This record gives sequence, C-alpha cells and structure tokens, in this order.
Amino acid sequence: MTLANATVQTGRDAPPGGPHGERPARISRNAGTWFLVLPALIPILVLSVGPLLYGIALAFTDAQSGRTRSTRWTGVLNFQDLLHDGLFWDSFRIGLVWAVGVTVPQFVLALGLALLLNQNLRMRWLARALAIIPWAMPEVVVGIMWRLVYNPDAGILNETIRDLGLGDGRDWLTGLATALPAVILVGVWAGMPQTTVALLAGLQNTPHELHEAAALDGAGAWRRFRTVTWPALRPVALSITALNFIWNFNSFALVYVLTNGGPGGRTRLPMLFAYEEAFRYGQFGYAAAMGCVMVAVISVLLAVYLVGRLGGGEER
Repeated sequence: MTLANATVQTGRDAPPGGPHGERPARISRNAGTWFLVLPALIPILVLSVGPLLYGIALAFTDAQSGRTRSTRWTGVLNFQDLLHDGLFWDSFRIGLVWAVGVTVPQFVLALGLALLLNQNLRMRWLARALAIIPWAMPEVVVGIMWRLVYNPDAGILNETIRDLGLGDGRDWLTGLATALPAVILVGVWAGMPQTTVALLAGLQNTPHELHEAAALDGAGAWRRFRTVTWPALRPVALSITALNFIWNFNSFALVYVLTNGGPGGRTRLPMLFAYEEAFRYGQFGYAAAMGCVMVAVISVLLAVYLVGRLGGGEER
C-alpha cells in the first residue's frame, strides 16, 4: 500500500514535462507564431494568391467583357486554342529574346561597374549614388525619357549622328529592324543598377585577406578574379540573374510606353499580348489562359533554380 500510494503521489505531482505536457505549450507557441504572421499574410492572400486562383479559374471559362454576357465553363478549350495561336507563340519567342537580350548584357555591364565601384576611388560615394539613379526612376518615366532620346526629328541620338556626319538618323522605335534592339538597350540601362547593387554587396562580403594572399603568391588580376572573387560572388550572381530573367520576361510597362508592342508586333511581349486580348478585345478567359501558361513557365524556371541551389549546385 505504501508503494502504491507513493506511485500515485509521484504521478500526481510530476511536472508536465512529458509528451502530454509539451503538447499544450507547442500549440500555444504555434498559435502565437500565426498571430504574429497573420497581419503580413492577409494582404498576400488577398492581393496575390486570391487573384492568381481567380485568374486560373477564369482560364477555364469563356469570360468576355460586357455586363450582360453570361460566363460559361469551357474546360480546356482556351488552352487548345492557345496551342494553335501562332501570334501568341511568336510573342513568346520575342519575350525570350527580350529576356535573354536584357539579362545577359545587364549582368556583364553590372559586374564591371560593381568591380569598379568596389575600388578605393575618390568620390566613390557620388559614383555609387549616380549609378542607382535609373533604378529609382519609375518605368513609365524611363520610357517617356527614352522616347525623347529616340525621337526621329529632335532626339539627342539622331542629332548626335547628324552632328558627327554619320547620316540623317532613323526612326529607331518604328523600324522593323531597330525597334527590338532599341527597346533592349533601354531595358539594360533601366535594370542594371539593381544588379550592380547586388553584385557590389557580394564583392564587399569577400574577405580582403584572400586577395592579398593571392597577390603575394603572384596571381594577376584575372587569376585573382577567377580563383577568389568569382567563387565568392557566384551564389549572388546566380540568384540575381535568375530573378532578372523572370522580371524581364514579365516586363510590361517599359515596352508598353516605348512601342506599345509595335511595329508590326516586333516588340509584343507575352504580357502585352495578354493585355491586348483582355482589355482591347475583351477576351478575359483567353487572356487568363495566356497568363496560366506564363505562370507555368516561370514556375518551371524557379523549380530548376531552386533544385540547383538546394541540391548543392552552388559552391559554398
């Protein structure tokens, strides 16, 4: 009896440290975490996830503009039509050319500028401030400014060509051969600062002692960059390049202001094509199907990038 009483007393007075005692504390901590995250999560759900799900659902309907029109469920009919839409796939090809044509020069030029700004130069703070000016300007303002630069009659580009005696200039934004390269140049100029800032941050995190040790070993500038700078900069470079490609592929405002997709569709990016189908022709369901295809492509690119990172594809 004494042993039994001792056992009962021990069980009654034991601290709630076992599995049954930890469960309420864990639930309380999880509830507190969700309570803190909820204010930031609600806008994401309302403004991002909600419209995305609505757009996906809209892609399976024949939704069109007009209050009196009824919307019917059509299944995958919009996607079947999209497979045979040569104009959409042409815009998709142009979007890939645009994304690659902007992202690659953007990275190369930003890398050179970041290496320059990382040097101990006089007035370096002013150079860094001037380098990020295009980043601080809205895309609409950038588009208007470059339209003035490309103006065939009074633009500074054609005026410079005439002053140098190189010809009479040309209409850069309406020429079939020059429109896309001209727009790509603006995209590189507008997006280079953010890439420069990211790469400059990576350079500043590289230990200076490694460069000094390599220099003492007789390594030249190129060898120091290849063996010291680039391995430390590679994770940042891969991240910012992947993000830049996604941002550039989804571009809309800059090209819309510059050319509105012209001339003859030579600069009609996928986002511009979907915008025209939805708001110019009122085909909301068909435009939503285009959006779903673009979301799928971007998701695949993100998946490949994340698998490369999580699978140990980056040097650490």
